[in-house]
Amino acid sequence: MLAFYVYYRVDPIAADAARARVDALFDRLEQRCGVRGRLLTKRGEPHLWMEVYEGVSEAAGFESTLAAEAAALGLDALLRAGNRRAVEAFED
Repeated sequence: MLAFYVYYRVDPIAADAARARVDALFDRLEQRCGVRGRLLTKRGEPHLWMEVYEGVSEAAGFESTLAAEAAALGLDALLRAGNRRAVEAFED
């Protein structure tokens, strides 16, 4: 099994819109892949976000679906200038 971690800095002005889109992303991924994410924020740095997806059994399909759904929701447009969504995967 794999766990995916996606981290990035959101634009503080767009934080509410970003949260709504991340919630929609979680819904879409749960429907398409059977994996529901959760959102963490860094202590003392509330605009540094991390999405966590645990129990992923099919890495390639999940990662491509994650990228496609994030793009469809326009999440990159809500990031702080110069930031991108960094994706890392870890094995049990």
